[in-house]
Amino acid sequence: MTKNVGGIDKILRVIVGLALIAYGVLNENFLIAGVGIIPIFTAIIGWCPLYCPLGIKTNCSDDSCKTE
Repeated sequence: MTKNVGGIDKILRVIVGLALIAYGVLNENFLIAGVGIIPIFTAIIGWCPLYCPLGIKTNCSDDSCKTE
């Protein structure tokens, strides 16, 4: 499993995840709160399964993400 989530992407995922959890808890919608765990989890492990089939990689350094 190659990491495909970069620094800024991780920060945004944590912010979105925390916002979803807060919104879900405040509105007693625990399904939305549960969905908020997903972006936080993908930020922690540094890998997003949706990025693989789309060929997206945000943890690039220099020219390492250029497609052939």
